[in-house]
Amino acid sequence: MKKKNFLFNKNRYRLLVLSILVIGIGFLLMSGGASNDPEVFSDEIYNFRRIRLAPLIVIMGFTLCIFTILNKSKN
Repeated sequence: MKKKNFLFNKNRYRLLVLSILVIGIGFLLMSGGASNDPEVFSDEIYNFRRIRLAPLIVIMGFTLCIFTILNKSKN
């Protein structure tokens, strides 16, 4: 039987899963900020976490994902 050659090695799969988790954490940080009363506007949607921190984390996750895919293995 032939040995199956995987596209990535074990460490690259771990980095790929880590990058997907980082993206998910970024999207979770973006969620929320809704008002209990639909007639009242809530300024909570414009706080630092949703406007600056969460998109930065999502971009870092996508960057890590792209790096993981495009990085050549040393083997």
